[in-house]
Amino acid sequence: MTRAWMVLVGALVTAGCGGDSDKSTSAATAGGEATAASSPEASTPAAPEHAALFGALPAAMESESNPITEEKVTLGRMLFYETRLSKNHDLSCNSCHKLDQYGVDGEPTSPGHKGQRGGRNSPTVYNAALHIAQFWDGREPTVEAQAKGPVLNPIEMGMPSADYVVDTLKSMPEYVGLFQDAFPGDNPVTYDNFAAAVGAFERKLVTPSPFDAYVAGDADALNESQRAGLDLFVQTGCTACHNGVGVGGGMYQKLGLVSPWPGLEDLGRGELEGKEAEQGFFKVPSLRNITKTGPYFHDGKTAELTDAVRMMGKHQLGRELSAEQVTSIVTFLDALTGEIDPAYVARPELPPSSATTPKPDPT
Repeated sequence: MTRAWMVLVGALVTAGCGGDSDKSTSAATAGGEATAASSPEASTPAAPEHAALFGALPAAMESESNPITEEKVTLGRMLFYETRLSKNHDLSCNSCHKLDQYGVDGEPTSPGHKGQRGGRNSPTVYNAALHIAQFWDGREPTVEAQAKGPVLNPIEMGMPSADYVVDTLKSMPEYVGLFQDAFPGDNPVTYDNFAAAVGAFERKLVTPSPFDAYVAGDADALNESQRAGLDLFVQTGCTACHNGVGVGGGMYQKLGLVSPWPGLEDLGRGELEGKEAEQGFFKVPSLRNITKTGPYFHDGKTAELTDAVRMMGKHQLGRELSAEQVTSIVTFLDALTGEIDPAYVARPELPPSSATTPKPDPT
């Protein structure tokens, strides 16, 4: 047996036991305890088949280190849409992660400062705080840490320094007041607090779907075709990686585990210091809202979800899926399309420009 197959078999066994990460294992265990504790008279139905592989989607993705408050969320929403946090005042977080388009821009790679493009696809921000880490290579542990990166990236939003960002925010009295409300105390306008506010806002970007109703016990939440697709999804081995409450996002995996991934040049986690042994490994993406968040994979080079499913079967599982099987799995995946709260993600009225706000940099 090759090493790739040994890894795959181990993953399949783990997935069958309720997940491979601490998060997914905890979710499955908690669900089991709740069922066991129910009285015989309880009206809650038994969990439908395969539900233990996933887990209940929370109303908000809480963090002990960054408690969610209304004031943080209000500020974070405004900062998410604020173009003055980019060098030329033309880009915001929402430019690449469009909240009215399931958190993506539909581009293989996103245009940044002066139209420059990075080498990786911009993933959705919806449900992202469920993940084991952020970015395709998992280089940041939380959505708060992730929020700091693009603003200072010269290819993305292009701001020259964290101090420059703070000076920009301090030049607008309305923002100073909002930071004081969200972070009472001395010197509330800091780059760490900027990230904490954006993170608090993103932690409520959850999208409950028909699949969540199914996992919660409503067997009729999925139609017959969707349930058949779920059965095939599990039987094919997809849940080796796509398990837990995020239906993915809980582990790293080698792209091309069973057979070489075509044209793979990106080293993934292998580019990180100390991770040279993980060349070609990426964070497994969540499949929530996957029918709405193409193009697919780290490079955005796969436009159609049917092609993505077929490639996964071949290169990750060593299976040549028929057209009918691909269609069935995609039918299930559509049940992972969730609801966006339009009021929560509505574009806010931003503070007006101030005469002291740093002007766009022409360079």
